[in-house]
Amino acid sequence: MKKTILITGGLGFIGSHTAVELIKEGFDVVIVDNLVNSESFILDRIEQITGYLPMYYFADVCDELVIKQIFENHQIDAVIHFAALKAVGESVEKPIKYYRNNINSLLSILSLMEKFDCSFIVFSSSATVYGDSDKFPIDETFLFKQSLSAYGSTKQFGEDILEKVSNSSCLKSIALRYFNPVGAHPSGLLGELPIGKPNNLMPYLTQFAANKLDNFTVYGNDYSTKDGTCLRDYIHVVDLAKAHVRSCIFLLEDKNVKSFDAINIGTGKANSVLELITKFEEVNHVKLNYKIGNRRLGDAEVIYGSVDKAYNVLKWKAELTLDDMVRDAWNWQVNIS
Repeated sequence: MKKTILITGGLGFIGSHTAVELIKEGFDVVIVDNLVNSESFILDRIEQITGYLPMYYFADVCDELVIKQIFENHQIDAVIHFAALKAVGESVEKPIKYYRNNINSLLSILSLMEKFDCSFIVFSSSATVYGDSDKFPIDETFLFKQSLSAYGSTKQFGEDILEKVSNSSCLKSIALRYFNPVGAHPSGLLGELPIGKPNNLMPYLTQFAANKLDNFTVYGNDYSTKDGTCLRDYIHVVDLAKAHVRSCIFLLEDKNVKSFDAINIGTGKANSVLELITKFEEVNHVKLNYKIGNRRLGDAEVIYGSVDKAYNVLKWKAELTLDDMVRDAWNWQVNIS
């Protein structure tokens, strides 16, 4: 009998790619999404890629009464919880909005899982939980530093909630702390859909290349790195999706599973902003007339993590390259324009 996975935020950037990979692994998928960070046509794209149309509910995960109906309609074996507001800058300006949405949605799901005897959850966390670290690579033993944004705080609180609930019940949970998701599905049918002006480097880069943005500035080239620009761990969204699938399988197999565990997901390598730009130009035969500007307040010089635990525990590692990331991101942009 097929296992059924509920994906909250399942039409979003990472959620939609995870739905595809779950279907490929033979799972039944149920999606709930309120379309705040996504579009309804993504459901059809998932069907185009997989030949399978997931059950979809248009709903807010914070609305416990509505989500209760989903649990009544389906035997949910595990949950992957993506649904959250995610714009770091906005979270600084509107912290109450972020605390209310991101914390309440998790509490709603956990309450219903307990009521319907669903014992497994994979939580979409983030490397932002570490705060501004000064040691690299970051591993899972690093203590959290105080978050500078409400978004980061909600991920820290979310993990704390999961750990305490898991330790006091039959819940088994994994928090995946990932670094910088980029790229798109190789079919060109799924990718990132930022609302308004992109906050992240890759969608900004692709939109600039597609003449949808007027200028492109690299913030600072005087850092103590090989080319003076910031270093980040970029991971292909398909690899990231597969990490969620592996986490589900690991939990459902229930072999030596801790009540709560947190695992870094990345490549374990850091590429500079200029390396990413150069690779994008080289692979896609596109010239980017960017300019160098001053450093941007709040940007860390280096961020990358150790991913040994992901392999040792989940038997997962990133397989796609920077070439794949820039090619697939541009292919998506061309197809969506």
